[in-house]
Amino acid sequence: MGNGHEASELLPDTDLARADSLAREIFSDVANKWAFLIIEFLGQRTMRFGELRDEVGGISHKMLTQNLRMLERNGLVERTVYPTIPPRVEYTLTGAGEALRSVVDGMCGWTQRHFSHIESSRRRFDASQA
Repeated sequence: MGNGHEASELLPDTDLARADSLAREIFSDVANKWAFLIIEFLGQRTMRFGELRDEVGGISHKMLTQNLRMLERNGLVERTVYPTIPPRVEYTLTGAGEALRSVVDGMCGWTQRHFSHIESSRRRFDASQA
């Protein structure tokens, strides 16, 4: 996903083909609106499932569960279960999740900086297609 020279400096002992493949897999997993929103809200504080569902308006129980599991599998979210009755479960971003949050924030900032340009380009394009 970059040139081999840069990657070899960052990942000297890693199979670069596997690293590229993994990058594509992770991008595919997290490049959805729900994952971005979950990362954004968990970046603000640790939350319980219900709190997170309330913050991420419009997400179903099933979709939140699926996204949290995917983020946990990829090492971006940590799930902590406390031995209470009923069990209390909290979610927080890991260090890798925090690093991804800064990338997501950068993308949001880019969108805000180029909003007018994107909107006018879309209008011109759509008008030319009519």
